[in-house]
Amino acid sequence: MSESTIYALSTIFGKSGVAVIRISGTEVLKILSDMTDIDTKNIKPRYAYLAKITKKTNSELLDKAVVLYFKAPYSYTGEDVAEIQCHGSKAVLNSVLNELSLFDNVRLAEPGEFSKRSFYNQKMDLTEADGLADLIDAETSEQQKYALRQMEGNLKSLYTSWRSELIRILSYLEAFIDFPEEDIPEDLNNDILNTVFKVKREINKHLQNNAVNERLRDGFKVVIAGKANAGKSSLVNALIKRNAVIVSDIAGTTRDSIDLNLDIKGYPVIITDTAGLRKTCNPIEKQGIDIAKQKIEEADIVLALYDATNEDDVQNGLFKDFLEKTIFIANKADKLSASEIENIKKKKHLVISAKYNQGLEALTDSIFNIIQEKFSSSSNYLITRIRYRKALEECLEELENFSLPKEIELAAEDIRLACRAIGKITGEVEVNEILDNIFGSFCIGK
Repeated sequence: MSESTIYALSTIFGKSGVAVIRISGTEVLKILSDMTDIDTKNIKPRYAYLAKITKKTNSELLDKAVVLYFKAPYSYTGEDVAEIQCHGSKAVLNSVLNELSLFDNVRLAEPGEFSKRSFYNQKMDLTEADGLADLIDAETSEQQKYALRQMEGNLKSLYTSWRSELIRILSYLEAFIDFPEEDIPEDLNNDILNTVFKVKREINKHLQNNAVNERLRDGFKVVIAGKANAGKSSLVNALIKRNAVIVSDIAGTTRDSIDLNLDIKGYPVIITDTAGLRKTCNPIEKQGIDIAKQKIEEADIVLALYDATNEDDVQNGLFKDFLEKTIFIANKADKLSASEIENIKKKKHLVISAKYNQGLEALTDSIFNIIQEKFSSSSNYLITRIRYRKALEECLEELENFSLPKEIELAAEDIRLACRAIGKITGEVEVNEILDNIFGSFCIGK
């Protein structure tokens, strides 16, 4: 880890009432001594000072700001940290940041470097760091909820418990490697086998119960499909409450798939408008239809939209392989009689009018219910990273290879590799390329 003191703007650069500049490292007190009127020899940690921020050379006033000092190791990074809460004009920020750059052994932080130092100084593990990144990126209440749970260490506790059990088993096996003339007692043999079986079972259950939880981070895929002129684009505009896609009576207007983000009762959803499904000789439109069919296969939920005034538009055959994830929706209810609407509802189809925003609440309720069936809000242990899933699958593979009848050195190596796989998730095994990928995705100043 670099010995340099780092600094960065932790808020967005631009015009604002207050901006926060964060500094971390051994030069923090020297910077405060040279750039503020604070008596750094008697500075109180976690105390807010109203201070003059000046140039270090000629004491020219740059701003008046609130300054906080956090003494190592009781800080976010585990190092000496200062926060300068100054006014958020571009002139003030440029002048303060430029002055910081003039100090020796002080440099601008790289993306995620504050959190990376926190990890190296054992202030957080990688699952908690991922939770922090997810909290920063959270756009819905459910994303916020699970990011906070992960930051509190829920996943860390679960994965650490599995790893601790396996390390205990590994210690037994290595002890008998050193004393090959000794046989493993029967009760210890049973303990080893039972522990490995228990960890395997729990990891399997964790993986199975979290089959769609990566969607919480990236968004659940909801695809609107149907014949041309069924009103797909009108429905998209109605759901997101703005004119995001072109609406026209001309068939084939939408020739590509268009993705738009939506928040449905706290869950992130990606709504995809697709090309109308019909026979065509137009090669461009045909390509759009092929894309639409692919999107249907990949979707978590399919909204099969059809013109309620034309029963031939239903296209049941097209969705027969996707019925468990398909909601049939009859559009243009404004052109139907009350009895026609009742007949459609008897088929368990939703009835809406995208043009007049009728029936949209029932539709969003249906989407929400399907998501909840797939995604348990009561669970505290959610796999929100593909990285976690791959590491757990690798751990399972090593545990499947384990058996006591094989040579004890090979059995111990199976357990060691299983421990290492879990360690990749929490960071208990140092894997530099993983660290660079994780912290490189953070914003500067975090």
